[in-house]
Amino acid sequence: MKKKIFAILSLALAISLTACSSNDSGDKDVSNDKQTKENSSNTLVVYSPNSEGIVSSIIPAFEESTGINVELQQAGTGELFTKLKGEKAQPVADVIWGSAYSLFYENKDLFDEYVSTNDSELIKEYQHNEFIPAADKLDGSCIIINKDLVKDIKIEGYEDLLNPELKGKIATADPTSSSSAFCHLTNMLKVMGGYEDEKAWQYVKDLFTNVDGKIQSSSSSVYKTVADGEMAVGLSYEDPVMQLKKDGADNIDIVYMKEGSIFLPSVTAIVKNAPNQENAKKFIDFITSKEAQQILASQTTNRPVRDDVEMNDYMKDLKDIKLDQEDYEYVTSHQKEIVEKYKEIFADIQG
Repeated sequence: MKKKIFAILSLALAISLTACSSNDSGDKDVSNDKQTKENSSNTLVVYSPNSEGIVSSIIPAFEESTGINVELQQAGTGELFTKLKGEKAQPVADVIWGSAYSLFYENKDLFDEYVSTNDSELIKEYQHNEFIPAADKLDGSCIIINKDLVKDIKIEGYEDLLNPELKGKIATADPTSSSSAFCHLTNMLKVMGGYEDEKAWQYVKDLFTNVDGKIQSSSSSVYKTVADGEMAVGLSYEDPVMQLKKDGADNIDIVYMKEGSIFLPSVTAIVKNAPNQENAKKFIDFITSKEAQQILASQTTNRPVRDDVEMNDYMKDLKDIKLDQEDYEYVTSHQKEIVEKYKEIFADIQG
C-alpha cells in the first residue's frame, strides 16, 4: 500500500515540476512547441495552375518520397494569386507551384525566400535570383504550323510570317491578356533588334498587319485552331504543341524560330508565414531534384531545368535550338510600356 501511495506522489511531483519548467521558460517553450508541431506536420497545401499531366507525374512521387500528404488546389494563375492576396493575413497555401516569374516578382511581398539545396545543379541561367525563387520547369515560345495548309510555304522563323500568302491565316492571342502571347511579343522584340529598337517594333506592326485582326480568345485557341485546320500557323508555346504531336496529331509541326527562341522558367515559391514551411522547403528541394526532373523529362512535354537528365525521344534537345535570353529586369520594369506601345500599334493597324 505504501509503495502505491509513493508512486502516486512521485507522479504528482513530476507533473508539478514539468508545469514549473514550462512556466519558467515562457515564450521559449511556446516557440519550441510550435517548431515541434511544424516538424511533425504531415501536410502540404499546394496551389498550382499546372496541367494534370505534370501534377499526376510529380505529386505521387513526392508523397512517396517524403511521406507528406499533398492537398492540391488547381486553378488559373490569376485566380490563385488573387486567393493568395486575400489570404495574406492568414495563409492557407504553403507553396504556389508553377507560376510565371513576372507574377512572382510583382508580388514578392507574398513569399518567403528559400534557396533550394539543388540550386547549383540547375542550368546556370535559371538558378535562384531576385526574379526566380525556384525554377521548376521551362517553356519556350514556338510557332505551330498546320502542314496541310502551309504546304510549300517556308516557315523557319518570325521573318517568314510576313509572307503575304499567310495574311489572315496567323493565329495569335492578345498580348495584353495572354501570358503566352506577351512572351512571344517580348521574344520577337528581343531577337529582332531589342526591346526599344524601332526596327523591332516595325516588325511587330508588320506582323500584326499580316495577322489581319484575327486575334484568338485565348492561348489554347491558338494551337487548337491550327490543329483543327482553321488557321495555317500560330504563335504558341512548346508544351501544348508537343502534347498534340505526342497524342498523334500528324497534321501539325513545331518550329523554333531561327532568329532565336526564349525559354522562360516556371517558378515555385513558399508563401510567407505558410503553415507548413518545412514541408514547403522539402517540396522545392524535391521538384528541383534529379529524380523529379527526370520524371518531367521522360513522362511529360515539359522541359527540365537541369541538364543532367535524359530527355525523351520526341522533344528536340535545347542545344539544338537557337536560344536567346529574356532580360528579366527590363521586361518586369517596362511591362506596362511594352503593352501600351503594342496597343497603340494595333489601334493604328485597325485604323
